[in-house]
Amino acid sequence: MKILLSNDDGFIATGLNALHRCLSEQYEVMAVAPDRDRSAASNSLTLDSPLRITERGQNFYSVNGTPTDCVHLALTGLYDNAPDIVISGINAGENMGDDVIYSGTVAAAMEGRNLGLPAIAVSLASFQPQYFATAVEAVVVLLRQLSDFGEKSDTILNVNVPDVPWGEIKGFQATRLGKRHKAESVIKDKDPRGNDIYWVGPPGKQQEAGEGTDFYAVEHGYISVTPLHIDLTRHQAIDATKNWLQSI
Repeated sequence: MKILLSNDDGFIATGLNALHRCLSEQYEVMAVAPDRDRSAASNSLTLDSPLRITERGQNFYSVNGTPTDCVHLALTGLYDNAPDIVISGINAGENMGDDVIYSGTVAAAMEGRNLGLPAIAVSLASFQPQYFATAVEAVVVLLRQLSDFGEKSDTILNVNVPDVPWGEIKGFQATRLGKRHKAESVIKDKDPRGNDIYWVGPPGKQQEAGEGTDFYAVEHGYISVTPLHIDLTRHQAIDATKNWLQSI
């Protein structure tokens, strides 16, 4: 199996490097990641300046762009023959519920899917993570069973792992995205010259986090696996929209 690794935390991130070391023992792995932290970059592509790539080791590169740039560049410029799968992560911090809209981790996986490959996004659900080895093991287990997953060619698997030792993991659960309350207000401050500056505030608290959601699974010690797809059409609203348009 040939694997493309990327992330949004940057090429020096602990999670990416831990996953790279492990998977390189079993598979042919290339890592292409941003040259700095590009968290919350979502699906942005850089179109107003050139991308530059720097070799950081054997089959390990950094790019002065977004996570989406990295995967796009790798699949359309570096590979002669496409890999078998794109894996993004391991992210330091959860990507659950509404987070997936902003997540660069999920976006890197999504770009792999956009370009025709199975894709997995992996996050360790703590912003001060300790047990990257647990998330690595989760990826290894999923890869072993991936050939049995019939929907892999049209699905992004968003995987969130509790930050606990592997022995404390209760298993894997198929989940849906939960929901958050709206984000908290921006934080206003002053720069050294007295000008107003603003920091984006924290994400909203969990709103829909009941059984069956990614929030619930991780909170109860399970690895959450949420299947995502790219089609944003709200199919159940097409008829209502058609009826509304007829009156215009």
